[in-house]
Amino acid sequence: MWLVVGLGNPGDIYAGTRHNIGFMVIDVLAESHSLPLKNRARSYIYGRGFINEQETLLIKPLTFMNRSGTAVAEALKRHEDIDNVLVVCDDIDLETGTIRIKKSGSSGGHKGVESIIETLGSRDFGRVKIGIGRPDRISVEHYVLKNFSGREKKAIQEAVLDAAEAITVIVNKGISHAQNIYHRAKT
Repeated sequence: MWLVVGLGNPGDIYAGTRHNIGFMVIDVLAESHSLPLKNRARSYIYGRGFINEQETLLIKPLTFMNRSGTAVAEALKRHEDIDNVLVVCDDIDLETGTIRIKKSGSSGGHKGVESIIETLGSRDFGRVKIGIGRPDRISVEHYVLKNFSGREKKAIQEAVLDAAEAITVIVNKGISHAQNIYHRAKT
């Protein structure tokens, strides 16, 4: 079974922010594959079912970003049949709307991914990263908690849909196959 984790911060105040792009992708997957996020564990909400023929658990942590590892560890303990973990998150080092898929690696400075690495004691999990661009005039901490600008919204909406499609490919055909399709810059 696949565990697909969308990173973000809980609460309506963060709903449309750059840091919550992982939640946005999970919402699209939940709707398009009829996996409603109606179940609740201590540190996450989840939906369980199938993406095509692959059993999948979609989760959105109820912890804040910097403690995302707590939710992932709880999900792995609670659902012992998980074989693969895939994390969906924002990336300030990618151009807005660009998707990058990785099999493993460092946190790249992302506090949510860093928390998962520290909690699991491993970097060996897949990632779907969506570019949100790097800020010019404000700190990264403030930038990631801001909503997308009007001109960014179209690129982000497309990227969220593409990321959901990429995840469907990943869970059914593998990360390498999805990389061949989705590693392209948005124009």
